[in-house]
Amino acid sequence: MSRAARVVEAGALDFAQYVRAGDLVTWGQCGAEPCTLTGQLMAQRHAVAAQGEGGGRFRVFVGASWSETLEPAHADVVDFLAYGAAGTNRRLERAGVLDILPCHYSQFREAFTRGPNRVDVLLLQVAPADETGRYSLSIAHEYLVPLIESARVVIAEVNAAAPWTYGERMLRAEDFDVLVHTVRAPLEAPAAQAGDVEARIASRVAGLVEDGSTLQLGLGALPEAIAARLNDRRDLGVHSGTIGDALAGLAQAGVVTNARKTRDAGVCVAGTMMGTRRVYGFAHRNAQVQFRSTAYTHDIDVLGGLDRFVAINSALEVDLTGQVNAEVAAGRYVGAVGGALDFMRGAARSRGGMAIVALASSTRHGSRIVARLSGPVSTPRGDAAVIVTEHGVADLRGLSLAQRVGRMLAIAPPEYREALEAEYHAQREALVA
Repeated sequence: MSRAARVVEAGALDFAQYVRAGDLVTWGQCGAEPCTLTGQLMAQRHAVAAQGEGGGRFRVFVGASWSETLEPAHADVVDFLAYGAAGTNRRLERAGVLDILPCHYSQFREAFTRGPNRVDVLLLQVAPADETGRYSLSIAHEYLVPLIESARVVIAEVNAAAPWTYGERMLRAEDFDVLVHTVRAPLEAPAAQAGDVEARIASRVAGLVEDGSTLQLGLGALPEAIAARLNDRRDLGVHSGTIGDALAGLAQAGVVTNARKTRDAGVCVAGTMMGTRRVYGFAHRNAQVQFRSTAYTHDIDVLGGLDRFVAINSALEVDLTGQVNAEVAAGRYVGAVGGALDFMRGAARSRGGMAIVALASSTRHGSRIVARLSGPVSTPRGDAAVIVTEHGVADLRGLSLAQRVGRMLAIAPPEYREALEAEYHAQREALVA
């Protein structure tokens, strides 16, 4: 699709010309958020909504968020949709104004290009054009790439401070309806501190990663702690939904070389970056870091074609048979379906692959190894593989239900094991009765 790019001064963009009542608007998540545009959209939300007959509303899909842009008060005319409640989305969830799209990452292309959640207006943060006129999608490709063609309107914040990165989709002026030039530091990940428990878990997980493995890491302090404990490995590869500071550090130290990857040899592949200026600087003008859309990063055939693919993700709780809840804690939606199951199934198909779920065994509220999940089953027990806590490693592959219970009790908090076992058997007896 060829568009007529119009350059507008920052602060002068009239969103009512481009966004209609009833539209769904989206943008890149975390550091990829075009904050100048999103801030102006919220400031002008009433003018946009006023276009509907008798006053209307419009919708926003927001990924994980680090910004302070969206406020519960904006729900006066905006309906908020997200795949999870990570980051500052938590405020919207707590206020009861956040609807959840329980969708696997591998399904995002279809979800956002057709049907009831087709995106109408796409807001992008891009790096300025190079000497050949190519704009870079900078921090994120993931679910943004297919929307460049399918969205009715594409508006870009051309941020001179955004890293210029390589990927499957470069852009030219004709890909945009509006260009707004800015200079501002991209958002960075909030500081996440790993404590003693996380350090013990990270050491156990790191012990499962062999030389030549290709890694996928989830989000948060624990995955970063795991990556930081892989400094003595050789020829690791990266194929992940996101890369952060720790993986960038491993590449800079020569630990990540991607030399043994059976697909995309020699390059790190990711959908987005979630970190600080360290990873942004690492990826800037670095052709050995390639960004792809979710249709590639989360595709099971692609993942299955990577030998020794190790998927490392976390959870809120795991039951004694291996069912995983990664979405709801204490009755509140705090996590996401996300891409974990995509990666776990890819790892199961990979020759020499392994799917790992790592989590602290307890919180101050009780055990996270449970007899019965308190939330939805985000990952079925048929897909469970290796569960790791600070107390040990439970490899559930090929085990019966009874065998799984014993392995899971061994990695549960010692003070809860007897009660967990009794509760599990009481449930079983109740089913038989």
